[in-house]
Amino acid sequence: MNTAQFPTPANERPQSAPSPVSRLRIGFVLLDQFTLAAFSGLIDVLRLAADHGGRSRQLHASWTVMSLDGEPRRSSCGVSVAPNAALLDPAGFDYVAVCGGNDYLNDALPESLLDYLRRAAASGARLLGICTGTFAIARAGLVGPRRVCVHWNVLDAFKQRFPRVSAGVERLFIDEGDLITCAGSTAAIDLGLYLVARHCGRDKAQQAMRHMMLQDMRPAEMPQPHFYAQIGSHLDVRVQQAAQFIEQRLDNPPPIAAVARYVGVSPRQLERLFGTSLGQSPAAFQRKLRLDYARWLILNSKRSLTDIAMGAGFADSAHLSRDFKASFGESPRTLRQKG
Repeated sequence: MNTAQFPTPANERPQSAPSPVSRLRIGFVLLDQFTLAAFSGLIDVLRLAADHGGRSRQLHASWTVMSLDGEPRRSSCGVSVAPNAALLDPAGFDYVAVCGGNDYLNDALPESLLDYLRRAAASGARLLGICTGTFAIARAGLVGPRRVCVHWNVLDAFKQRFPRVSAGVERLFIDEGDLITCAGSTAAIDLGLYLVARHCGRDKAQQAMRHMMLQDMRPAEMPQPHFYAQIGSHLDVRVQQAAQFIEQRLDNPPPIAAVARYVGVSPRQLERLFGTSLGQSPAAFQRKLRLDYARWLILNSKRSLTDIAMGAGFADSAHLSRDFKASFGESPRTLRQKG
């Protein structure tokens, strides 16, 4: 490949280039409005696994941060990151990580960026779709028959744009060999640990986990915790706020009085608002949401029924089973056996 197509800026620091002796070499491509948490989580796993004592030398793993033109990119939270380089020869990396974020609805990505991703795939470098970076990979026509993982919040938008691509939210990340796609956010940390364990050894992954004060790495097949209530954006803003507050406390249901205080109304006013907007009381809404959440966990996780009951705010599995059967006409155990 003609590496002159991917020049190295004159001011690039020597240590930014991939180390020829490191066991894991990743080139990061920052897209406009990239998600900072996903990018920083993945790169920090590499940093902490690469050296002893968090000294950040690129010994066992190496990384280079790039952008299309070598200029800083602004993240979705407003923080700008200055890359080490413009787009370098992808053959120098084991993986090219495409870090996306809030610009995923942009259907006019530069052709030079898409061409770079195609060149990366042709060079033998594996592609990593981080957060909505998978949109760019799909736009480059590089998914084919593979299944990709996207964040639950952008699944509908992805399917609208790429109806022929198999996409899902049932995992934190999906490894298809030459393409690994990740939901983003903290799942990027799990992906980083997965790659470190593969290339550098599980001891290096554990080293990074200790530094990050993590107890363990989540497996790829763990489903995304994406349960939420679809109540519509046209409803009274106080009902929307109350619903969001309840969603965030499914494992420890707040008293209705606390929900009312949160949105600045009395419990009686909250009852009237829910009755007008949803045709049910706040308590009934909360109970149904917890039961729906328990049902989702039964179908999408391997957690024990006792653990699911506690996670959905029930006293124990018997309490869950009683309310579950009354609502769905079958027990949690029967549903799991059928699934």
